[in-house]
Amino acid sequence: MGVIPNTRIGKIEFYEAHLAAWATNAADIGLDPAAVLAFQTLVSNARTGYLDAEMAREASKAATQNFYIETDAMAAVGSSLIRAIRNYAESNDDPSVYTLAQIPAPAEPGPVGPPGQPYEFIVGLAATGALGLKWKCDNPAGASGTVYEIQRRLGTGPFEFVGVPGERTFEDSTIPAGSSSIVYQITAVRSKTRGQPAQFLVNFGTGGATAFAITGNDIRLAA
Repeated sequence: MGVIPNTRIGKIEFYEAHLAAWATNAADIGLDPAAVLAFQTLVSNARTGYLDAEMAREASKAATQNFYIETDAMAAVGSSLIRAIRNYAESNDDPSVYTLAQIPAPAEPGPVGPPGQPYEFIVGLAATGALGLKWKCDNPAGASGTVYEIQRRLGTGPFEFVGVPGERTFEDSTIPAGSSSIVYQITAVRSKTRGQPAQFLVNFGTGGATAFAITGNDIRLAA
């Protein structure tokens, strides 16, 4: 273990603690009194440098905090001024206001894309005894009001409408007894816009129900 600390302030404190003994006993410990006196000046200078650095750090913290406070205040008022300019331009239906203020006019909102295509279909037995269906669907950002049209085909028969939930889950409680397989077709719908449908086959057996995707962007077994 070293005698001298590793940190700068530790070194200063170490030599400050030893200077008096070294100066008093210089001849008896093999030191030149003049060298010890000169070294005392270096230790004093180091302590002064440390105190100056601490004061500078504290001043920097205070200045930085003041800088944040002032810029936050500026930003808040500046934002209110820009809102006032935009409100004035909109209320007067005058886009030249933006040119005079040298700020960009608000961008026209683009059309929201169609709903996504369902994927990762999962089937399980609900507590009510109905067949519980779950799926995922990635819809465009900003889209709202999406519902899911569910159609069902038993065996080789035609597709028939069974529900239109607003969530990505549905319980089918009208499955005829003895059904061995069902194809579900799920289509995301928003107003008059329809997404790409996805079809999922559900097989029934002694081990329960399993499902896999027929169409869609994901093929996954689910139990």
